[in-house]
Amino acid sequence: MASFTGTYKDELIATANAIAAPGKGILAADESTGTIGKRFAPINVENTQPNRVRYRELLFKTKGLGQYISGAITYEETLFDTATCGTPMVELLKKEGIIPGIKVDKGVQPLFGTNGETVTQGIDDLGKRCAKYYAQGARFAKWRTALKVDVANNCPTDLAIEVAAQDLARYARICQEAGLVPIVEPEIMIDGVHDIQTSVKVQEQVLTTVYKKIQENGVMLEGSLLKPAMVVPGVDAADKSDPTEIAQLTVRTLERCVPGAMPGVTFLSGGISEEDASIYLNEINKVPRKTQTRLTFSYSRALQSSCIKTWKGEAGNVDAAQKQLLARAQANGEASKGEYVPGSQPSDEESLFVKNYVY
Repeated sequence: MASFTGTYKDELIATANAIAAPGKGILAADESTGTIGKRFAPINVENTQPNRVRYRELLFKTKGLGQYISGAITYEETLFDTATCGTPMVELLKKEGIIPGIKVDKGVQPLFGTNGETVTQGIDDLGKRCAKYYAQGARFAKWRTALKVDVANNCPTDLAIEVAAQDLARYARICQEAGLVPIVEPEIMIDGVHDIQTSVKVQEQVLTTVYKKIQENGVMLEGSLLKPAMVVPGVDAADKSDPTEIAQLTVRTLERCVPGAMPGVTFLSGGISEEDASIYLNEINKVPRKTQTRLTFSYSRALQSSCIKTWKGEAGNVDAAQKQLLARAQANGEASKGEYVPGSQPSDEESLFVKNYVY
């Protein structure tokens, strides 16, 4: 496969570096219609399009958010929505200096021939959709695969890893041809009882395979980003590793498997609590490294959990909810530089883990 020499080469590099700017990260606000309904249910908010608009408008109009958030991933509905104030959602983001992004995968389906593993959908019409998203103002995209760890059943299988890696690479090349920086997200699920050394082994196999396929597909590394899970043990593991060990093993894994030409790694939170997500990221950025790739965040629940609980669907709570969002954004912005003081920002300490998480 020929190396990337497309029309958008310089723009892609500039966008990727802007997203991975020091002290900034990504707000993942790309919950599907079904998933946002699950967020609304505990606060007794009906899952309607007007309510989804009100909530996303709350997020995107948070004053000062652009100081810590470089990009926001949206769901397709949101990308084309107009806020209640009459301003298109993408323009709300741009006013705050935040780059609009878009989730482009269509969720997971069973990967037949495996024991409950999945494959991500959405490649077939991706080129046409990317052109539409670029025209609407999106400048980066996200595609998530989900790989489960189950040692007893030999998961993830080589087949699941191979399929996931090839799809991620094809997605990334298609996005770049359309002017969108691809965020490559091979999520290793934290469900299970596996220890952290098993997580290391799986992560190394997955990332090595992904970047082999990315090279074969001619994806331009300098115009792409990676969104992996941190290297953590299974949520039900007997040995709960400490943040220092998690940080050291995460950095070592990345340096073994991810090319140094990558401008940024934007970690997913994967069900880790708001405070733990900040602490882990902070410790990761304290570890001496051999590469200059910036290590930052692309959080959804770990940025929004306190915010949505404070909002409760009530207009009178918007300011307080925005303060919660800004506080967690600041915490993670500081953590991306290794400067966060644990507990210095308000957070929701509740575990955000959801078994077999889909969205």
